[in-house]
Amino acid sequence: MASDDLFEGLPPPAAAAAAPAAGGERAPSPSPPPPPRLPALKSALKRDKPSSSDAAASSPAAAAATDAAAEGRVPEKRLRFRTTVDASEMQVIDAMHKITSHIRNPSKFSKASKLALQLIEAGSVKPGTVSHFFAILEAAMSSPGACNEPSVRADYQALFNAAQGVTECFNQQQKKQFDIWVLHAVVANDLFTDDSFVFSKAVGKIKDAISALPITTVDDDNDEAAALAAVESKSGTTHNNTDDNAQAAASNSLPDDSTHAAASNSREESSDPFGLDGLLEHKSKKSEKAREKTVAALNRKADEDESKRFLKSQREALLKCLEIAARRYRIPWTQTAIDIFAKHAYDNMNRFTTQQRDAITKLWNSIKEQQIRRKQGKSVSGKLDVNAFEYLQEKYSHEKISIRHAVGGGGERRATQWLG
Repeated sequence: MASDDLFEGLPPPAAAAAAPAAGGERAPSPSPPPPPRLPALKSALKRDKPSSSDAAASSPAAAAATDAAAEGRVPEKRLRFRTTVDASEMQVIDAMHKITSHIRNPSKFSKASKLALQLIEAGSVKPGTVSHFFAILEAAMSSPGACNEPSVRADYQALFNAAQGVTECFNQQQKKQFDIWVLHAVVANDLFTDDSFVFSKAVGKIKDAISALPITTVDDDNDEAAALAAVESKSGTTHNNTDDNAQAAASNSLPDDSTHAAASNSREESSDPFGLDGLLEHKSKKSEKAREKTVAALNRKADEDESKRFLKSQREALLKCLEIAARRYRIPWTQTAIDIFAKHAYDNMNRFTTQQRDAITKLWNSIKEQQIRRKQGKSVSGKLDVNAFEYLQEKYSHEKISIRHAVGGGGERRATQWLG
């Protein structure tokens, strides 16, 4: 007969196995000992650095945003501080007008130029504001000699170097004027440097600019003579009050131009009372062609005068650079570069006007005289003040060249052609 116990032959439950043996029941078998623990590594004890995503998730703002999203609310915007200001075009123009009014003052130039630099760096110089920015540069160069003062040289160079990055907004006339200002404010100030590399680079730029000048014409010399005569007559004449009064009375007694205009208009109206002559086709075409010719001639004359003015200003700027370099001739390391520079200007005198040619000739003669004095040991210090080029030229002119050995090897050929 089958047993009625359903759990017959099955192992005892865990609770019963864990309980202590009671009565005649069988004691549970002992459990196996746990495996030995290995010591933990130090690197395993270090906590990982929280990532940006974890930090954002754990931040109160992120938690608030998550809760707001869960509740269907729009999260509040976080407060952010802006480092730049988006000014309107009118605000930029007003700022440029204020800078223009102050930058011509030498005592305020440093601060005003820094404000202009900020406008350049912020990208505020655009086609809509470029004319107002050009007015800033024009006010800064109202006196070209002011840019070479020791207190503002660095500020002028910083401003005009930065302005070279926005020249694409200038028109052709503004670019020509800006190039002349760069000669005054950047290149001429580089001649005051104590760095021989910067000095030589500036001299090279001036030499290239001289070579690019056109040959002076007779008209250029005549214009210069006329301008000098006008200045002398203006400064040397005095006005007499009685003569002025007599001229004023004579002019009052003469008929006015408006009177002539009114009389001519009345004659025209009487000859054509109904204005029919204006409807005639042949007269309108003739008058239109005449007006076009007159306008074209005036524009051509204005372009020629503008080109002459730019060329005159460029020659004056280059001559000014030459004079600044010549004043530094007493410094030994500048002498070789100035010798080459002055010789180049002297060889290209035909690119300058009569008065400028006289100035270049006097400057070149002065430099040649100082060269002779240095070679003769008649400088101010009383020493043989020669530069490295002249020293080597003098040294190797008396050396002998050997065919099989170096210079000074005892050969019979003298180095008469070396270094000039």
